[in-house]
Amino acid sequence: MGRRDLAAGGMTILVTGATGTIGRQVVRQLSAAGADVRAMTRTPTAAKLPPGVDVVYGDFEQPESWSAALAQVDRVYLFPFAYLAGSVPDDGFVTAAVRHGVNRFVVHSAAAAGFVAEAAPAGALQTHLEEERAAHRDVEVAVERTGAEWTHIRPGLFAANALGWAPVVRAGQPVRAPYGEAGYPWVHEADVAEIAVRALLSDQLVGQACTITGPAKVSQAEQVRAIADAIGREVPFEELTPAQAVDQWRSEGCPEEYLEWRLAVLADAVDGTGRLPVTSTVHQVTGREPRTFAQWAVDHAEDFR
Repeated sequence: MGRRDLAAGGMTILVTGATGTIGRQVVRQLSAAGADVRAMTRTPTAAKLPPGVDVVYGDFEQPESWSAALAQVDRVYLFPFAYLAGSVPDDGFVTAAVRHGVNRFVVHSAAAAGFVAEAAPAGALQTHLEEERAAHRDVEVAVERTGAEWTHIRPGLFAANALGWAPVVRAGQPVRAPYGEAGYPWVHEADVAEIAVRALLSDQLVGQACTITGPAKVSQAEQVRAIADAIGREVPFEELTPAQAVDQWRSEGCPEEYLEWRLAVLADAVDGTGRLPVTSTVHQVTGREPRTFAQWAVDHAEDFR
């Protein structure tokens, strides 16, 4: 997989956020490739990761935990949500990692990091995208400035967001949402992890920022039909008016500052793919087409039954 294949060389890769949706996939794929994997988590006893993975306690907000996690580590999969929340001390985990000898970072970023301000209409959506872009670029730039090798993994919106519907689907209730035709090229977490693993195990993607999407726009109504097909029973979709949606989200505890933005994101995605066009990254990197939302629904059918 390149001139420095870690699976063959016996070097150690640290995966942060190792028990999250993407982190678990990264750990499993690295382990299957024969890499020496260390998984950093705040709950090691509940991690349930593959045999042979070195599971250690680590917390971005607890600098005293970093040395044990970073000892003899060469490369890091950085899932930086603590950075985005501003909770990492100024000297930071990235700086500590370089001091410990880390020579490559694969940063879990977001498609918004490549956002161009002029591409979005004024209002809540543009404000949100600009804030998200700045937050993710801050982490990317911090890594770039270390002089270590880097790859930025920039996924679009995750198919796994549909898991928010799982409780009502399991209860036999309709999925209720505004803008049924709104959709994005939802990305399967396994595709994101596969590209991250390529970046960790080979030199193929050094110095690149990889924006990753699914193969095509899938509307909310189409998502629900795919879930119904995967579980073998009807799942009704009930379209709400914007006002009804705000009332529902408010009753579910959605913070007031997110209500306008949630509506704007969906309204923007009724025509085309909104601010997130389909990319060919998965095909370019792996030689195959990205997994579809229908495949994601099959893979997660048990979550909806």
